[in-house]
Amino acid sequence: MSHDHNHSEDGGVSRRKVLECMTWAGTGVLWTISGGVPRSLGLVDAANAAEQPAGLSFLQISDSHVGFDKPANPNALGTLEEAINKINAMPMKPSFMIHTGDITHLSKAAEFDNADRIISQARLDVHYVPGEHDFLDEEVKFYKERYGKGTKGAGYYSFDANGVHFVGLVNVVDLKAGGLGNLGAEQLAWLTDDLKGKSKSTPIVVFAHIPLWTVYPEWGWGTEDGGRVLEMMKGFGSVTVLNGHIHQVMQKVEGNVTFHTARSTAFPQPAPGAAPSPGPMKVEDAKLRSMLGIASVNFKLGDQRLAIIDTPLQG
Repeated sequence: MSHDHNHSEDGGVSRRKVLECMTWAGTGVLWTISGGVPRSLGLVDAANAAEQPAGLSFLQISDSHVGFDKPANPNALGTLEEAINKINAMPMKPSFMIHTGDITHLSKAAEFDNADRIISQARLDVHYVPGEHDFLDEEVKFYKERYGKGTKGAGYYSFDANGVHFVGLVNVVDLKAGGLGNLGAEQLAWLTDDLKGKSKSTPIVVFAHIPLWTVYPEWGWGTEDGGRVLEMMKGFGSVTVLNGHIHQVMQKVEGNVTFHTARSTAFPQPAPGAAPSPGPMKVEDAKLRSMLGIASVNFKLGDQRLAIIDTPLQG
């Protein structure tokens, strides 16, 4: 989070402000977008907003990697369960949940079964998009059999909820050089068609596994033809792009578009360029849960502002 708004005239930061920032960092920050500028609110505001979402609120979870058992997290299923318990303890039940891919680690039937067993405990509708780890089985059928019904192509689709138009895209089928995501001509043509006739005041939420914006191309953290999607979104007043894949929160606002990547429920990855390559990052056991978590998104109809609360499994 940005600390520059807390600096006093002489460039110092008061001790109280530092403590406030630390508290926020450990408990999830509520972001409101006002006039295209994200700002973080204090915990009291966050608590109030979390309990009274006028309009639509939904959750994003990502990168569960069920089946992963390496030192970075020997029990990825266990931390997924902790995330679902956290969701069940929320004072307000969200409308539904979005899972932005890598449900499993190796696309095994048992991994999908285990993920389903745990995620279903939230008793919420879940809208999935696949990660590259969900397409590893030989016939690429396990994901499609479970989550592909009624979808187009490799699993893309759209739906409407409370006046908001949601679009689930698949950018993990034909990975480009360095692992960059790719959507392909067929999906882009479908999207053009899908958005036709939508009023420009309709809020749009696009979700896909790999970031649609270029986070760090050297590690494949971006989508080669993602710019085409963003072009199509230009005319809409409010666009939110939700992704996973990089296992850390990154946010940016560009014009009418708010980009947000979610934490993983399984293991953290290094910050861009902070290690020789991406991949599971081992941290002290005591620190692990502060780097895993869920995101809650609140829309208020008639209001262009959007609030995203990131909640770590443990502060």
